[in-house]
Amino acid sequence: MAKPRSRAADLAVYAAVRAAVCVLQAVPPAVAFWLADRLAGLVYRLAASRRRVALENLAAAYPELAADPAAAGRVVRAMYRHFVRAAVEGVLIPRKLHLTNWRAFVDLNPSPGAAGLMLDPRPVLLVTAHFGNWEVAGYALGVQGFRSHAVARVLDNPHLERFARRLRQASGQTIIAKKDDFDRLTAVLAAGGKVATLADQDAGPRGVFVPFFGRPASTHKAVALLALEFGAAVVVLGMPRVPRAGRPALPAPAGMEGTFFAVEVEDVIDPREYAGRPDAVAAITARYTAALERVIRRHPEQYFWLHRRWKHQPKAKPARAA
Repeated sequence: MAKPRSRAADLAVYAAVRAAVCVLQAVPPAVAFWLADRLAGLVYRLAASRRRVALENLAAAYPELAADPAAAGRVVRAMYRHFVRAAVEGVLIPRKLHLTNWRAFVDLNPSPGAAGLMLDPRPVLLVTAHFGNWEVAGYALGVQGFRSHAVARVLDNPHLERFARRLRQASGQTIIAKKDDFDRLTAVLAAGGKVATLADQDAGPRGVFVPFFGRPASTHKAVALLALEFGAAVVVLGMPRVPRAGRPALPAPAGMEGTFFAVEVEDVIDPREYAGRPDAVAAITARYTAALERVIRRHPEQYFWLHRRWKHQPKAKPARAA
């Protein structure tokens, strides 16, 4: 039985978060990002146990880094810096990114077919990972007039949940609870809706095991099952932070020169190609996981290596008696 939550503690945490958000929104963006970089460095030094998890995952995914601890440490330090900056961007973007200036923040040129997929009458599953800045991706889609839904876990703190949901839905994106909202999810897909989901977390012992960075990773079957049931195209993409130099971008608002992302569609999977195959679920899952791996390999410092992605492993099969 879950321990009852403390209303006072929830309110205190919410008040602290709102105070921090007020400070970040009040100061110039350059100052906000300077604070973010200082905080990232502090967390990297103090969170020793989490740092070890990230280093172990990174070394297992990139064997060459196992022999070069200094290089692995630089990647993990850059990961902390990226994600703390991404959190700051999450509270600044609703005030900075608008219909008239979205090109100052997002480059669609690497994936010119992305807009067409969003206009297709078929349902679409937008599959990404804890990579780049997925929150900005959802916001930017809404600003451009695309109506999408995103599957997200409900935060335990109800005050923070309402605040985060308001930020996420500010541009027209609708949040679907990861748990207890399955009927709504299927209704959206049945109506030809576009649903985004993060598909890179451990699915436990009952997941389907597919290769991810050279190791079996337990992966949720829901993406493949929903794609097959509703005929939804599976669009595998990432939204990494990229240099704006040489790209057809509008000038960045002052202090936000580093907030620029590219939409990279790595694969588009048509579930009709797998109709009738007994291994359809495993094949689709393996294919989109491989596509996510390719995106991450191009920008390893922008992947959340803190997840226990390989926590569960396939059970060893007992040896046959002679």
